Amino acid sequence: MERIHKIWEHPLYQEQFRLLQAAEADRRFCRHTLEHFLDVARIAYIASLESGAPLSREIIYAAALLHDIGRYAQLSQGIPHEEAGADFAGKIMADCDFSREEISQVQEAIRSHRGSRPGTAGTELAQYLYRADKQSRCCFACPAAAECNWSPEKKNLRILF
Repeated sequence: MERIHKIWEHPLYQEQFRLLQAAEADRRFCRHTLEHFLDVARIAYIASLESGAPLSREIIYAAALLHDIGRYAQLSQGIPHEEAGADFAGKIMADCDFSREEISQVQEAIRSHRGSRPGTAGTELAQYLYRADKQSRCCFACPAAAECNWSPEKKNLRILF
């Protein structure tokens, strides 16, 4: 998965990642760390394998690594992170040997990952990304859960399989 490592090493990705880590350093709620990105990738990939979905592991990992990379733009400029993230994904993936079709697929998944639930709008990749994003959070064990602004429907209140 050489292209995935290229995403991680890309100067724009590293810049946005560092800015986000600094901005969230004192955050009590869920942070957007590399562990979160990789948890989302692994959960989405396992779910796709279990369901027999014809999704590429590289595309799942690219989408997961990039899905929240626009968070700093949201915090600093008010740009919705899914829009900023999709824009960053296009620039980064183009430099990492992804095809236009692959870039478009990942951008669409990033743009709709916040509200894509099974049976609603959004690509299959977006649906896996949405579900993995939520399942990666351990709300049931979070010391700040009572103060979190996520609705109970969004919170992961138990260990899920």
